Amino acid sequence: MGSDHDHAHGRNKKTLLISFLIITVYMVVEAIGGFLTNSLALIADAGHMLSDSISLGIGFLAFTIGEKAADQAKTYGYKRFEILAAVFNGVTLVLISLYIFYEAYHRFSDPPEVATTGMLIIAIIGLLVNILVAWILTRGGDTKDNLNLRAAFLHVLSDLLGSVGAITAALLIIFFGWAWADPLASVVVAILVLISGWRVTKEAIHVLMEGTPTDVSIDRITDTIEKIPGVNNIHDLHVWSITSGKNALSGHVVIENGLSFEESQLILREIEAAMIKQQITHITIQLESQDHPHIESIHGDLKDLEDSR
Repeated sequence: MGSDHDHAHGRNKKTLLISFLIITVYMVVEAIGGFLTNSLALIADAGHMLSDSISLGIGFLAFTIGEKAADQAKTYGYKRFEILAAVFNGVTLVLISLYIFYEAYHRFSDPPEVATTGMLIIAIIGLLVNILVAWILTRGGDTKDNLNLRAAFLHVLSDLLGSVGAITAALLIIFFGWAWADPLASVVVAILVLISGWRVTKEAIHVLMEGTPTDVSIDRITDTIEKIPGVNNIHDLHVWSITSGKNALSGHVVIENGLSFEESQLILREIEAAMIKQQITHITIQLESQDHPHIESIHGDLKDLEDSR
């Protein structure tokens, strides 16, 4: 399982690097084109592509730093840096959407002249570039389970929709003379960007707060462990994510009195095997007898333990 994770990590890293180079080059082209054509939709799209570039670059850096081995200062290693990168990317998306709203507000009241032909050409090329990068990310990386890569993918996907909006706005201006279509397209993009940014930020903060992974059920874990022969109950159960795809579990398992050391070790191995099937890759279990004093929670009162002695 560890080698599979390392292989996926390498593919994700390579995918991010290729995507970063493509997006960065075209971001410069679109930014220049946006200013030359005076199109807010293009400028917004270029600004979003800048966030894409930063997102992909930070994501690549996160994977690189995450490869560092665990040490005495970081006993879990540096994998959590990927989640910090996801937070950064999510917040960046939210800020960019707010800026686009601000610019669009002013343009609705005073729509500027837009060079629509140039705008249309640049937007079409931008759409093709984003389709290519989105394809690279989905084919070469784990955009479903890796939060860092998914954050970068959502950046690109939102930018792809931004290109569609810019194309639509250019066509409306060309055929109908609707100058307000340019800021309207940018507002639609901003809404999509805001939604993506909020979701990524919320999920990343959930990981940083060591919340229960979305693909893990505490009730199912408890039920599975307590059904194992020889197990009385489990308490102080905690499940969290170190980073995307690496879930951890710790808990105190109370076993029946009178079991031999060999029997207790068999129970431990059975618990570990059952947890691996439930997407838990790092397992720490403390076995206790039924008369072992304990605190029910990390928030428990130490007096409970003293009274039991």
